[in-house]
Amino acid sequence: MKRIILFFYQFLIWLPIFLTITILTALITIIGCICGEERIFSHYPGAIWSKLVCIISLCPVKVIGKEKLNRKQSYIFVSNHQGSYDIFLIFGYIGQVIKWVMKQSLRKIPLVGYACERAGFIFVDNSSAQAAAKTIQIAESKLKNGASIAIFPEGSRTCTGKMGKFKKGAYQMALDLKLPVVPVTINGSFNILPIHTCLIHPHKMELIIHDPIKTDSIQVENVREAALKIKELIDESRAKIESGLWEEYR
Repeated sequence: MKRIILFFYQFLIWLPIFLTITILTALITIIGCICGEERIFSHYPGAIWSKLVCIISLCPVKVIGKEKLNRKQSYIFVSNHQGSYDIFLIFGYIGQVIKWVMKQSLRKIPLVGYACERAGFIFVDNSSAQAAAKTIQIAESKLKNGASIAIFPEGSRTCTGKMGKFKKGAYQMALDLKLPVVPVTINGSFNILPIHTCLIHPHKMELIIHDPIKTDSIQVENVREAALKIKELIDESRAKIESGLWEEYR
């Protein structure tokens, strides 16, 4: 009976509201950014949209550690990737201006892709070493007035709820830009919309912000040293993220 109620709620109430607020958010973002107010309109419409999505999905959110962040400081946020609702959690509740690092394919989403482009989000191009280096340059130009970058080092959502292998891109960017890495633990979003499913299951979520890991004093002389430092950053941030996971996700 509960599943039937959720089905009708999702398609008769949730879906129309979601589509409406998504289109409005994209339009407001595009217009605001075109008018020259990127800092405001790249953040607040998306943050409000994210919170509204969690509310209409009947998913309560608990945030821990927000006081550890400085709004005037830029960060590289790295988080485990449990599900689609991870984006809503970070964008809506972390309290920082976020520039997302996104796959090139997402640029093709009608209206939303263009809104992301106008908001200054970074589309990754790993087709060559030169393209990857250009991505770093673009990221550096976007990090102004305390804007931060959010990346899921796993690259894709987990199929089991447990963390997968971390890729080095976020940490290479942190070293190159001398920015603190902030590990973030996400709990609960896996239960809401697991991969290969389309029915939302309301569930509580938790966002834990860990102490930033400084990189500005790290000096590397060659490629080998850089690789070792990146591994250390990956191991340290992964350990912090794992320490906050609920038992069922470890």
